[in-house]
Amino acid sequence: MRKLDIPINEFIFSSVINNYCLMHRVDCAFSLLPIHLKSGIPFNVVTFTTLIRGLFAENKVTDAVVLFKKLMREKICEPNEVMYATVMNGLSKRGHTEKTLSLLRLMEQRNTKPNIYIYSVVIEDRNLDAAISILNEMKQKGIPPDIVTYNSLIDGLCKLGQWEKVKTLFSEMVNLNIYPNVHTLSILIDGLCKEGKVEDAEEVMKHMVGKGVEPDIITYNAIMDGYCLRGQVDRARRVFDVLIDKGIEPNIFSYNILINGYCKKKEVAKAMQLLGEISQRGSKPDIVTYNTIQQGLFDVGRIGDAKKIYAEMLSRGPVPNSSTHHTLLKGYFRYGLVEEAMSLFNKLKINREDTDIELYNVVINGLCKNGKLDEAQSVFENLSLIGLPLDVRTYKTMITRFCLQGLLDEAKSMLRKMKKNSCLPDNVTYNVFVQGFLRWSKFSEMRTFMVEMADRGFSFDASTAGFLVNVVRENPSVLDMIPELHSKNKF
Repeated sequence: MRKLDIPINEFIFSSVINNYCLMHRVDCAFSLLPIHLKSGIPFNVVTFTTLIRGLFAENKVTDAVVLFKKLMREKICEPNEVMYATVMNGLSKRGHTEKTLSLLRLMEQRNTKPNIYIYSVVIEDRNLDAAISILNEMKQKGIPPDIVTYNSLIDGLCKLGQWEKVKTLFSEMVNLNIYPNVHTLSILIDGLCKEGKVEDAEEVMKHMVGKGVEPDIITYNAIMDGYCLRGQVDRARRVFDVLIDKGIEPNIFSYNILINGYCKKKEVAKAMQLLGEISQRGSKPDIVTYNTIQQGLFDVGRIGDAKKIYAEMLSRGPVPNSSTHHTLLKGYFRYGLVEEAMSLFNKLKINREDTDIELYNVVINGLCKNGKLDEAQSVFENLSLIGLPLDVRTYKTMITRFCLQGLLDEAKSMLRKMKKNSCLPDNVTYNVFVQGFLRWSKFSEMRTFMVEMADRGFSFDASTAGFLVNVVRENPSVLDMIPELHSKNKF
């Protein structure tokens, strides 16, 4: 446009910057600012709000905050309600709850006063008591709450199961002539279904329909999920059929809920049938659909079909993620297909795909359970060479296998490495050791570990207590070897 001498105005610049941000190319958007300046077009609040939104979209939270502070400090432009809301919303979605409240207080001190949307963002971001406190603050300042505000509070109350307070808020809403909408309905129904009160949820839905509020796909999904959580997948399927009869198009979440329900009940044939229906209705399975089906197939021993699902993902998409690879590796190890598991693992290492500590934990655990302790130790030792930090589970897996094999010196050596690397053993780790000492009749060593265990504030779990009872039954003298048991460990 510049080469053709076509004049560039503020609107064109803003549109191009916005498009770059939507494409997740905020770097290109920033590169336009010098041209913007040379063209004599002043920067405005819209441009910078767009850039801040773009930075948040790319998860560049620090950069977004730095830019926002610079705008105010150097008085480049005065933030308006939209800019404050953009920053607060970006911080809220990334868990920076205190910063959103600080921004609210800053707004109250400056020229731009917070509106109902700003308060709603802060309320959604706070714990319940703080949210109710801010609601009361709004009322005192003469800012009437709207349906969004009440929906945020009702959502929090439903998650905590505080149904009486939910009723109070409903009454308060009606008194203010604010009537529940379909989102309110879905929040309430989802909360009831999560607690297994699906019949109550259906009654709420009937009542709301009577009041002229029609349920949407989110509402029906919540009901279906509720039935699936109770193992009543056939009832969930009936709800699915009802929504189709009403002309509501199921989304991928609807299918995933049912597919997961069928797989949990090991009715994989029905899950596979639904997988076929997704494409027939013009939709596409997502990564969750394929991962759920893959897990379901392994659970019923259909290894060949699980492999086909993975091959289909590689050829047609979606791209397999870490959950896909974990499921596949666990499935191979579960059925003793160690060579296939290691072949996949090596391919992932070469391609540097999803090779985080969780993947290594799956492989080490799978090798141990298949009696390949030397190979597991080799993979374990390689972790330090590639600089991947080990977690408690990594050490615990090796210690468990050493203890089961009677290799207690190796297990203790692993514990020393664990402590040296500042990875403190947890209660499970100590219980694994105690069971190992009991299994191999190393009672004096167990006594030493019990003292350390008690000093760390840990105690026997049910499995260890049961193990000890069985050992004492056969060898009562064990109690005399561990007198601390009576005072420090109750079982």
